[in-house]
Amino acid sequence: MSPRGLFAFALLLGGVGTLWATTGRPVAKAPAVPQRIVSINLCADQLVLALADRGQIAGLTHNATDAEMSGEAAKARELPLLSNSAEQILAIEPDLIVGMPASRSAALAALPSQTYPLLDLDTANTLEEIYISIRETAAAVGHPERGTALIARMEGELAGLPKPGKGRVAAYYQRRGYMTGTGTLIDDLMTRAGLVNLAGKLGKPPLSQLSLEEMVAAEPDFLIVESATDKVTDQGSEMLHHPALKDIPRISVPQAWTVCGSPAYAQAARSMADQIAQHGRKPS
Repeated sequence: MSPRGLFAFALLLGGVGTLWATTGRPVAKAPAVPQRIVSINLCADQLVLALADRGQIAGLTHNATDAEMSGEAAKARELPLLSNSAEQILAIEPDLIVGMPASRSAALAALPSQTYPLLDLDTANTLEEIYISIRETAAAVGHPERGTALIARMEGELAGLPKPGKGRVAAYYQRRGYMTGTGTLIDDLMTRAGLVNLAGKLGKPPLSQLSLEEMVAAEPDFLIVESATDKVTDQGSEMLHHPALKDIPRISVPQAWTVCGSPAYAQAARSMADQIAQHGRKPS
């Protein structure tokens, strides 16, 4: 999910649509309300689906309808899906392309010298960065008021959310022993819930591998896992059900809520807080 390309970097400069290349020269201007929006990134899909009119959307990525990957998958049904080819983009003649980051798209790199309006969103790894992406996308698709309303709704959902973690240690443990470190979206969610990221305590990078033996020796208070691994489905998920881990309480969160910085952040935060609190209650 990390395509490479040589397309010039671009970014949105406030308002509704002058987009600039790295030279500082305007390369294209989107209409105030674009009518042929193409998303070339799974995270961008979710923002476009949340903020644009359905009739404005001319193309999404092939993962847009995957409920395990996207928190907005239901909204993407029956909308055009792209295979990341320059030919498809050319045929659509989009008046706005949205990506995260769009400038690295191999499909865009293969386009001829003509340019299209481009919204190049930064990867969002914190709640504040998600709000920035929402504001920028809402402005670019011509509905800034929807961005304001969505942020207000999320702020309401997160207001007063407790921190039941109380400084306890958790590890986001994935298939084949991969662990997510600090400076990531899941780390931001851990902090919001009052948890300390085990990866940070161990000095691990944003993505690392930790063996079963190392995990047991670290003695985390919680394991945070993808909901899809609640049952054994393959060799990768099998290790998460090893008897050595059975006594570590688990917090199960759908990957679709955490793979991207999206409106699903609020759902993930509430779910994590609720599950931590449940583990802290004694059976009646």
